Amino acid sequence: MLRTRWIAGPAAGHPGPLVAALTDYRTNRLLDLPGIARHGLSLSRLWPTLPGAVGMWLWADLPGRRVGSLSVWREEDDLQAFVRLRAHVRIMREYRHRGVLRSRTWQIDGLDQVVPPGPAMPPRRPARPRAGH
Repeated sequence: MLRTRWIAGPAAGHPGPLVAALTDYRTNRLLDLPGIARHGLSLSRLWPTLPGAVGMWLWADLPGRRVGSLSVWREEDDLQAFVRLRAHVRIMREYRHRGVLRSRTWQIDGLDQVVPPGPAMPPRRPARPRAGH
């Protein structure tokens, strides 16, 4: 798994509580990954200017055809403002039918509760229970 360095936002010093958001997009075609990655990196350049942005990682699992982010926000309203950004909406519209997006958000007390994306991330699909278990 590949990931960017931690990218601090303008609210990097905010002590908490905070909102964490994990996105996991699995593209249907490997050929779409370069464009998705390019758009994600382009969007990350806005990060230092986004109100309420604490920090983020972008990540990619190339063999799994997955890309995503783990971002931390001062509050839910800041995350929602990002989701509504014209640049973000444009990317989501372009790729929404080319794969499957999963996301989740949760509240954390501080940055010490954020684990960087990596091999320990949960698998894309939950494992099926084995018979007798």
